[in-house]
Amino acid sequence: MTAIALLLAIMPFSVSVLERRFTMLAIKKLNNNAVLCRDGQGRDVIAMGRGVGFGGDFPRELPLSKIEHTFYDIDPKGQDVMRDLPSDIVMFAAKVMDIVANELPYDLSTNATLFMADHLSFAVARAQKGVRIAMPLAYEVRETYPKEYKAAQFIVMRLEKELGERLPKDEIASIAMNLVNARVVEAVKATAEPAKQFDDMLEDVIEILESDFRIIVDRDSFDFTRFATHLRYLFKRIQAGESLNSANMQMYKNFREEFPQLAECVKHIGSYCRETWDATLSEEEELYLMIHLNRIISKKEL
Repeated sequence: MTAIALLLAIMPFSVSVLERRFTMLAIKKLNNNAVLCRDGQGRDVIAMGRGVGFGGDFPRELPLSKIEHTFYDIDPKGQDVMRDLPSDIVMFAAKVMDIVANELPYDLSTNATLFMADHLSFAVARAQKGVRIAMPLAYEVRETYPKEYKAAQFIVMRLEKELGERLPKDEIASIAMNLVNARVVEAVKATAEPAKQFDDMLEDVIEILESDFRIIVDRDSFDFTRFATHLRYLFKRIQAGESLNSANMQMYKNFREEFPQLAECVKHIGSYCRETWDATLSEEEELYLMIHLNRIISKKEL
């Protein structure tokens, strides 16, 4: 008789105790393959695995053996996105991002996998519909961000091999920029922020965007959340007197030429930052703003 069997024979009540040690409390179903759980430290976590959300009432104990991947620090909007994303895309993104994260020379944000899953889901949907969006800056992305571009090539290759979804070559550069935007800027992480001032800045910038493009931005969308996250880091850098700078001159120039209306909008945002915060945006900062805003605009057009 094994030691565990002997223990269970002597202390039959310990069965449920041992079971609970290797379970997590599932409190809400997101879809058949994703549930919102609470771990042993009381932290909310999204757990994914085949069929983990299927059948049964909540809350309930979920065996750890059924969990294939976990996601911490996902806000309610992120949970809504997770609910709607194809599970195979999310699991694929989790797998490749674990690999890619070890190849990049910086940390990725806690939402990086979710951002990538959302990006890939949208890219696959476009490819299936035969919709192709040209990436005029593909060469500049490859030259400026070689590590991210190589990682994106790997992701596209694995996507076709594992899920049978073939993406246009232009998507490689777009995925590479997704990785760039998911990086954590260490100098910013510890900087405190006045919440009210940031909220005002976010609303003012969105008003500029809506006025310039004559659109209404969906503030409940995942793209808005992603943009707000980027703007939050920009706000922290302004407060800390920091600025992003790198050798992206050609990429910046080409983006301005390709998207003149977007460049004009970012110019207005830059004027706002000077007048309100006495801060001058670097070309790198303007480039990232254009990239994020272009994502919101392009989805509006589709």
